[in-house]
Amino acid sequence: MTHGITQMAYVGATPWHGLGNRLAPRQPLEVWATQAGMDWSICAAPVRYQAPARDEQELLSFEDQQVLYRSDTHLALSVVGARYQIVQPLDALAFFRDLTEAADFELESAGTLKEGRRFWALARTGKETALMGSDSVRGYVLLASSCDGTLATTATPTSIRVVCNNTLAMALRDTEAAIKVSHRTVFDAQKVKRQMGLLVSQWDGFMLQMRELAQRKVLDQEASKFIRLVLAPATMSQDAGAIGRQERAMKHVQALFDGQGKGAELQASKGTAWGLVNAVTEFVDHHRRARSNAYRLDSAWFGQGAVIKERALSQALQLVA
Repeated sequence: MTHGITQMAYVGATPWHGLGNRLAPRQPLEVWATQAGMDWSICAAPVRYQAPARDEQELLSFEDQQVLYRSDTHLALSVVGARYQIVQPLDALAFFRDLTEAADFELESAGTLKEGRRFWALARTGKETALMGSDSVRGYVLLASSCDGTLATTATPTSIRVVCNNTLAMALRDTEAAIKVSHRTVFDAQKVKRQMGLLVSQWDGFMLQMRELAQRKVLDQEASKFIRLVLAPATMSQDAGAIGRQERAMKHVQALFDGQGKGAELQASKGTAWGLVNAVTEFVDHHRRARSNAYRLDSAWFGQGAVIKERALSQALQLVA
């Protein structure tokens, strides 16, 4: 199974992964669907099988399961339960239709992973704050779903640091960072938008926390402890290979924090807890070992990379608690 980006579209500067079709701003969703490779539907068919002792022309049904496949190529995507609730690729784009027409939202990228098994749309909310006058952070919402059971339909308020395109899920202390709708229930876009509005409205509170991180100077031993807690927690495997990878990763993040990272010399970042968070997020988004940039994107947004970044933010907030 490939993790490659089947197709992708974006506006503005080329994304850090360097993939996709560039569009002019404010294109209709129909153009987005075509250029992002999302102009097809997920279809369902019953699972059928042939028993060796039966007539060769006779197919038996397994009614508790169904095959999901692409309407355009007929590629089989997954086998799921009969009650699995499908969310279509076009639903991810349509989610932002009224938000782009009536609010300040603007689609910036959309596409598919794993041959269409996972798809997303990313929109800028119009929120932007500069830490200490020069380190700009913009607000986004990422909507993603899957058709293979690996990802609930998820709306995540996300921040992107402009100087390096680092992504970080936006969450206040002791609050959820995302809205998740299981495929066991029908995706109600309007309900999710109402819930998402509450999360997006927390932008000022989130940026207040980031200001606290930017003002929190860290000692050398604090930085070393932070990096180890984030990248080599006690729960991780302790085999020799894993330990070696952890050590290399920690050295890399330390170097990014010490000045090699993008924006590391900005006042908000240099020697601060905010700088530590961005050293980790830059490592995950740009440098962490991956088979390809498509793998890295998948991990940074939906997989282990996202977990590491969440852990980094949590550890940093403990420094200013």
